[in-house]
Amino acid sequence: MPLLLEYGWVLLVLIALEGILAADNAVVLAMIVRHLPENERKKALFYGLAGAFLFRIISLFFISLLVDVWQIQAIGAIYLLYLSIHYLYRKWVKKKTKSAKAMKAPVGFWKTVVKVELADFAFAVDSILAAVALAVTLPATNWPNIGQLDGAQFAVVLSGGIIGIVIMRFAAGKFIKLLEWRPSLETAAYLIVGWVGVKLLVYTLAHPDLHILPEHFPESSLWKTIFWTVFAGIVLIAWFKSSKDLKKASLQP
Repeated sequence: MPLLLEYGWVLLVLIALEGILAADNAVVLAMIVRHLPENERKKALFYGLAGAFLFRIISLFFISLLVDVWQIQAIGAIYLLYLSIHYLYRKWVKKKTKSAKAMKAPVGFWKTVVKVELADFAFAVDSILAAVALAVTLPATNWPNIGQLDGAQFAVVLSGGIIGIVIMRFAAGKFIKLLEWRPSLETAAYLIVGWVGVKLLVYTLAHPDLHILPEHFPESSLWKTIFWTVFAGIVLIAWFKSSKDLKKASLQP
């Protein structure tokens, strides 16, 4: 019974962790699919859900390899930073007089799905590394090993990951509706996309093979406080600004 309680507690903590990670992941997915018609948007998110599940399974089996390949995290960081910088450049530098929506070139459905899957791949590595770091502290059981993990530890990580995927999919849909209600939040969303890219970049720079940052810095209270303070700051500033924009629009004849 104590072993079952310990595993149950870690599973609850892992679900909470996946829920937190899903918040920034959902922003990225929402921004990638937002330009599609509603029916295609749902399909793209569904394919993204399937891809996220698949990538997490693959990541679990190859976790020992993924830990050693810092280039994977670097690719994810560069991709998210590109999405953010490209949008902000086109909005503020290239065509200041045009709205972001007018500047966007139409992107096909399957190209959008590919973008979603690329983002899912980066998120899967980030999520599974965090989950495994938590699960390996659990005592071993007599369950057969799966990959590098005890069978029970594998089951806990997999369960938490699946629940995290569902949370991410649900949150992405809600975030899209929020953007439809408050379109001025779009710029803030892309700032968050870039900030998530910075988070992955910090993990990359702290990799033992690079050691540009201290290895345990990404797990430190200092970095977590910095990340979530900036994240919350972007959200709060954008929310109050969008409220003022809505008020101004309602006052116009």
